Amino acid sequence: MSSYMEAAAARAAEAKTEGLLRGACALLAAAAALLVGLNTQTETVLFIRKKATVKDVQALWVLAMAAAAAAGYHLLQLLRCFYLSRFADGKPCRHRRAIAWLCFLLDKGCAYMTFATTVAAAQACVVALYGTHALQWTKLCNIYTRFCEQVAGSLVCGMLAAVGTALLSVVSARNLFRLYPSMLSPPPSSFVG
Repeated sequence: MSSYMEAAAARAAEAKTEGLLRGACALLAAAAALLVGLNTQTETVLFIRKKATVKDVQALWVLAMAAAAAAGYHLLQLLRCFYLSRFADGKPCRHRRAIAWLCFLLDKGCAYMTFATTVAAAQACVVALYGTHALQWTKLCNIYTRFCEQVAGSLVCGMLAAVGTALLSVVSARNLFRLYPSMLSPPPSSFVG
């Protein structure tokens, strides 16, 4: 009976740790979405007022939407972790493997999506930072300094969320493959007697 209680306590502690990591990822992804999504700056250039918004660069708009979706996904998974740590108590579930596969695939997809959109937005921001002389694109961060600084902050939050989501996909893989029996035969016991 003691080993059952220890295993249940270990599962609850693992669910709480996963929940903390999911909460951090949700906060980072939400911060990235809000920083880039609500970012605007208006400047006067040669007597013309120009406004920089997230919709001016398609990659930033995609980053805002992807980070918001990732934050929502992590929030839903956080609720699942809360449920498992509070109410499941090691009760058997008929569809445990299917749920583990679904969580594993969704975590992988979320990690790839977060990383890819953040890197694509970073690439677009490099063009805004340095310009492209061959295409006669000028440096925009000289004009819209605050806008570029907030975008840089959102890129940092997005990359940290992507790293955290990659760690969560490792946790999901561990939870998934724990449900399958080991294919290795147990090592031979060496009896000295």
